Amino acid sequence: MRSSPSFIAFSLLFIALLPSIQAHAPINAHFKSLSPFSSALETLQKQLGYTFKKIGLLRRAMTHASFSEENNKALAVLGGSVIETAVSFKLLSKDIDVSASELNKMVSRVSNVESSCAVDGTRLSLHKVVRVAPNTNASAPSVVCGAFRAIFGGIAIDTGNSDDAGSVFWNLHGDLLGNALSM
Repeated sequence: MRSSPSFIAFSLLFIALLPSIQAHAPINAHFKSLSPFSSALETLQKQLGYTFKKIGLLRRAMTHASFSEENNKALAVLGGSVIETAVSFKLLSKDIDVSASELNKMVSRVSNVESSCAVDGTRLSLHKVVRVAPNTNASAPSVVCGAFRAIFGGIAIDTGNSDDAGSVFWNLHGDLLGNALSM
């Protein structure tokens, strides 16, 4: 079976143009946005009130160590420090004479895995977004809290400024200090 020269020419032209067609085809973007994880990240950014310039940082923040070696552990460490700094700064700005003991209690209250951190993360439905291995409970407070903290580490890296991450934290967390100071 012989192919005609025009069919061969058309086939070669099609093969040569295929990468260009694929690069400009809106269907590629459509399939990409249909990924459940990508959709969840888009929704999460809206909830945060912050859009990542480097979406890979949010992807990593939503990846537990049980799922991949590229995970949120280091971002969670930075995010925990960002949260602690934001709480310390806000409390000291309100009352420079606060005792070190009270400041420590407040920071501990906000960063406690079993309370504030996990509650805030659950409110954002992070247990439905964070990627974990099949044998890992995505709803476990330590998993949710790790993902929650990692978000703020990711924002700090994305903006190059921990104050920006602290601001996003306070926008989400609300006026915890007002409530905590009245306890």
